[in-house]
Amino acid sequence: MSINWVMLDEQKGGFVHLVGEKLIYASPARTGFALTTPRTYPGNDPLSIQSSAGMVSLTNQRIVYLPATSTPQFMSFSCPLTNLHDSRVSAPMFGPNVWQAVVQPVAGGGISPNHSHVEIKLTFKEGGAFDFHTNFERIKERLHQAVEAARASGITGSTSSRGACPIAGVNMDAVHLDELPTYQDSGLDALAPQPAPPAPPVRAPVQREDPAPSFQEVVEGRAPAQRQNTIPADAPPGYEETQQQSIEQELEARLAKAS
Repeated sequence: MSINWVMLDEQKGGFVHLVGEKLIYASPARTGFALTTPRTYPGNDPLSIQSSAGMVSLTNQRIVYLPATSTPQFMSFSCPLTNLHDSRVSAPMFGPNVWQAVVQPVAGGGISPNHSHVEIKLTFKEGGAFDFHTNFERIKERLHQAVEAARASGITGSTSSRGACPIAGVNMDAVHLDELPTYQDSGLDALAPQPAPPAPPVRAPVQREDPAPSFQEVVEGRAPAQRQNTIPADAPPGYEETQQQSIEQELEARLAKAS
């Protein structure tokens, strides 16, 4: 983090980009700025730097604020993304949206060594707070992943609160900045063949025995021979005699009724 250390481009306006630095977001020109010590712990040397209007730029490495009207005391502010913590957006009922974060100072950045951390507040008077915050969180996450990968490879080491910038030695060109595309089924990916369902068990056909001929069929002679002579295999003893007696009794009853 540094105050009045941003190299300005006097011909084109704005600031000179660092090596591998890419602009992600630029706010409207009426964005307010405030850098103060926490209210709960102001310390012996309280800090208060403010600007009512200016432009904040978000890059893949840092945020840069340039006031609309510079003074010898405040001409620019910059801070690496990895030195910003606890970022949040608040939307008051009255007034513009505000973005706030905790700043971790570095040695030689223009902040007194008495302050272990300070607070930054950006007031988006013309909108853009949520767009800024969304892009900030996305880029910071990608940058943290690149720093951790470089640290695991021994390219950069852990730093103290006022040590060197942790992104030193990180290949910024390898940090993916664009939004990841949403997944869409192209229809070209072949799915693994699904196993065929098991065949249903084959059941032997049930052989049904013809029912015994009715009395009417016997009297009229329409009962087939195989039906007249068919006796079930599991018939109880005396089945044939019982059937014959039943037919005779029914025949006698009908003859008696007919006479």
